[in-house]
Amino acid sequence: MRVFVTGATGFIGEAVVAELIAAGHSVLGLARSDASAEALARKGIAAHRGELTDLDSLRAGARASEAVIHLAFIHDFSVYQAAIETDRVAVEAMLAEAKTFIGVTGSATLPSGRLATERDAPGGHARGVTEGVVVDAAKRGVRSMVVRLAPSVHGAGDKGFVPMMIAAARRDGFAGYLGDGSNRWPAMHRSDAGTLFRLALERGQPAARLHGVAEQGIEVRAIASVIGEALGMPTRSLSVEEARAHFGWLAAFAGVDNPTANAITREALGWTPTGPELLADMRAHYF
Repeated sequence: MRVFVTGATGFIGEAVVAELIAAGHSVLGLARSDASAEALARKGIAAHRGELTDLDSLRAGARASEAVIHLAFIHDFSVYQAAIETDRVAVEAMLAEAKTFIGVTGSATLPSGRLATERDAPGGHARGVTEGVVVDAAKRGVRSMVVRLAPSVHGAGDKGFVPMMIAAARRDGFAGYLGDGSNRWPAMHRSDAGTLFRLALERGQPAARLHGVAEQGIEVRAIASVIGEALGMPTRSLSVEEARAHFGWLAAFAGVDNPTANAITREALGWTPTGPELLADMRAHYF
């Protein structure tokens, strides 16, 4: 199958592209710069020039392919709401031309404080609107589905929440967590993400909500504890104000309690995560 992949040169995108090619699919990768196009070419992947604000280019990429896997997102949390709106408009443009479409949101859009499943609708989070756009496209014949990714998709090259926590610890001399740190983040190794998206492409059903989660919930204080041990520094409970000073914009996520199940996804796709767990991966590769 010919697959148009946005975010093809990103942390998750590279794993997804490698999995698709190994399974015999061909990839058309969105490239917003010469450097991205060259990176794709080195791997024998066709480049399609454009970016998330270039709607004509996105429509053309979707039209030229049998399926779309949309992984790109503008990760500038200083303009987060604007990035969400840009993503929604881009999704609508690609859905207008797509036959099969796999979009992405986050498990953190789900109700907090209890184990969330694939049957749960997103809460009031703005990205939940985009999820609805994707799922509703199935009503007009698009084989559309959404993958809700864990807050931590980890592995070599990770630039997400855990490396940000490590950087804050190095700067301030302690590994922090909000309150008692008992809130939980789900996690998944990026190799498992690659397999999940390939199986979704091959086996996913229209309007499916799939969970990109291997571990359903790791206490944030356990993550901080590994950081403290590895760096030889104390861990510290932080108030809301202290967390803002320590984490910056990440403080908005520091207290999220987001335990998330994956049983429906595993059964629907025949998916079995095999990558290392987060804390073990941290100890082995993050320091």
